[in-house]
Amino acid sequence: QVQLVESGGGSVQAGGSLRLSCAASGRTFSTYAMGWFRQAPGKEREFVVVISRRGVNTYYGDSVKGRFTISRDNAKNTVYLKMNSLKPEDTAVYYCGASEGGFLPTTSPEYDSWGQGTQVTVSS
Repeated sequence: QVQLVESGGGSVQAGGSLRLSCAASGRTFSTYAMGWFRQAPGKEREFVVVISRRGVNTYYGDSVKGRFTISRDNAKNTVYLKMNSLKPEDTAVYYCGASEGGFLPTTSPEYDSWGQGTQVTVSS
């Protein structure tokens, strides 16, 4: 399995931006589709976005489309999530996941490894 470590979370005001990073180690990074999910208190884990192994294809959840951008650098074993125009409803713990079997997986069971999560808090 691959090990994942997220970073870049923090507190921002509505309308602000953050960039999350997820560094991978342990297996060949380019063999995994990489996704971001988030979980707010009292809610289920929600799909945010996924990127294919070579970074050519992406798929975004409706709530973040047009505001968030996913990218990856396979040479650095890292996937990024740039979040613009943040809203209070974006407040959650953000997790990155690695999927060896899926192409653009959008559900949690399709992922093999998860990071520990990073907190994003957006104030109004």
